[in-house]
Amino acid sequence: VQLQAFGGGLVQAGGSLRLSCTVAGFTYDDGAIGWFRQAPGKEREGISCIRKRDGATYYVDSVKGRFTISSDGAGNTVYLQMNNLEPGDSAVYYCAADRLDSRWIISPSFWGKGTLVTVSS
Repeated sequence: VQLQAFGGGLVQAGGSLRLSCTVAGFTYDDGAIGWFRQAPGKEREGISCIRKRDGATYYVDSVKGRFTISSDGAGNTVYLQMNNLEPGDSAVYYCAADRLDSRWIISPSFWGKGTLVTVSS
């Protein structure tokens, strides 16, 4: 399985960014693909994922109503639309996947390289 994240950058508070994760070799219908982030000095946190089988989604409370995860029909690309960004959203964002959706939030098996998101106040 190969994951690659794109789309990070510098944006002002209140602005938007869309991250993309290209996915190759992920054939697990009961699995999930999504996004973790890690800010300097903070724990890594899973913020959103989407289940391959039925498109069910998960969001951590801090991003609900601001971020939207989606995928293309074939599941080859997963997007994270981030609106109304706050300085606290600044972090390295990682695309991650696991064969089982229930395991995704605990410890995904597959990781891509991160992309940096910086939100200025």
